[in-house]
Amino acid sequence: MSKVSYQHFIVVILLTCCLQSCAESKFLSLQPSKYLLVWSDEFNYTGLPDSTKWRYNEGDGCPDLCGWGNNELQYYSIENLNNCRVENGSLTIEAHKQNIANQFYTSARLLSKGKASWKYGKIEIRAKIPIGLGLWPAFWMMPDDMYYGGWPKSGEIDIAENVGYMPDSLFGSVHTAKAHLSKGIQTKNLGTEFNLYAIEWNTEKIDFFFNNDKYATYKNNRRGSDYWPFDKNFHFIMNIAVGGNWGGKKGVDENVFPAKMLVDYVRVYQTAI
Repeated sequence: MSKVSYQHFIVVILLTCCLQSCAESKFLSLQPSKYLLVWSDEFNYTGLPDSTKWRYNEGDGCPDLCGWGNNELQYYSIENLNNCRVENGSLTIEAHKQNIANQFYTSARLLSKGKASWKYGKIEIRAKIPIGLGLWPAFWMMPDDMYYGGWPKSGEIDIAENVGYMPDSLFGSVHTAKAHLSKGIQTKNLGTEFNLYAIEWNTEKIDFFFNNDKYATYKNNRRGSDYWPFDKNFHFIMNIAVGGNWGGKKGVDENVFPAKMLVDYVRVYQTAI
């Protein structure tokens, strides 16, 4: 091999190694460094959501929780491709102006209860949410069992939610018997881009993230379950509500329908044992 050819060969090898290393680094940078993936839905299929991972809430929440406890206006359908389907690599949850059972709108609410739940870890959702007056899209968690009593005694973790009359605001919240955290951040791209929503939850605290930036923390003050009921298994929920005490505070714009939430993936990580 000539000197020139040999030098060229070495350059090619070095460049190849560099590109491979960069690609691997980029991939690794997208993964939580402290965690192992334990559950996910990448939505790389077509049709209804995977029944081994998801179930539905159905109806209007009455009579026990009229309007799901928030005077919401939607009727949640089940196994209805019009309101919930997987296509083109994403889950679509879609709200429509449609009267069913004295409710003015239809939508879908998926939950992992009875399929999968977790105590501690990192939960990530990459999604594009709908923005519009009266819409209330959310990614959140509830306990499998009301171990400490009815809501809010057993806790609620709202990973991310938006109310349509505040189109540039995202909220992360925690509800307990004696404490409440609701922290908002401002951003202009909620309805136009896919964003990453996440929490990191352990025995000491729950951190809230938007596109990998931490914007809120709820700490365990060691004063018991009235402040920290988050030592039990919680399941994951995602939905678009319409109206309600918060979402419908300034009315509903009927021109925003159909309203779509697109979810690229849901991933759950936990620390290695």
